[in-house]
Amino acid sequence: MIDLYYWTTPNGHKITIFLEEANIPYTIHPINIGKGEQFQPEFLKIAPNNRIPAIVDQAPTDGGEPISLFESGAILQYLSEKTGQFLPADLRARTEVLQWLYWQMGGLGPMLGQNHHFSGYAPEKIPYAINRYVKETARLYGVLNQRLVEREYVAGAYSIADMAIYPWIVPYAKQGQDLHDFPHLKRWFNAIAARPAVQRAYGRAKIVNPAPKPFTDDEKKLLFNLEK
Repeated sequence: MIDLYYWTTPNGHKITIFLEEANIPYTIHPINIGKGEQFQPEFLKIAPNNRIPAIVDQAPTDGGEPISLFESGAILQYLSEKTGQFLPADLRARTEVLQWLYWQMGGLGPMLGQNHHFSGYAPEKIPYAINRYVKETARLYGVLNQRLVEREYVAGAYSIADMAIYPWIVPYAKQGQDLHDFPHLKRWFNAIAARPAVQRAYGRAKIVNPAPKPFTDDEKKLLFNLEK
């Protein structure tokens, strides 16, 4: 059994997608980041960086005490190694998956996160910042589109790299992007969106957060560390 500490963000969706794809029993513990639940002492014991997602594996393969993990990329790799799914054992294939997983963690996620922030959340609209991150988003989409020219999925077979990347592409319109400009990415995106496990994962999000609302000013201060 996996205890998943989760909110309905791209990084949260990565883990529900994996758990649904791998058919692993799990329990969701909602962490409402708008209400500051990520700062609760109980959660910080699991995720000291006060970010979701995090998990506790109640039955690790070594038979020892439960293992807790934070950071979505580390969680995906751990779950793949635990189950033997979506991360090849072959050296070369495994390397392909991991480099694209880390590309998402180190580039796509942070850059698109800044796009979201300056385009949608920042109290002051700064044209330079918006233009910078919308253009960087387009560049990264282009990298992904080129990668998918001759591949069905990012690293060949469907893998944790695809699971990590897909949720960050879902809000493409919010990021100022048009998928028609990236036809290979669009084909890949539609294929993943049609997967039953992905649809179940996003269905869980609707149960946890059935009526998402824009963050209030107070919630933005909390989320973006503006309380000074």
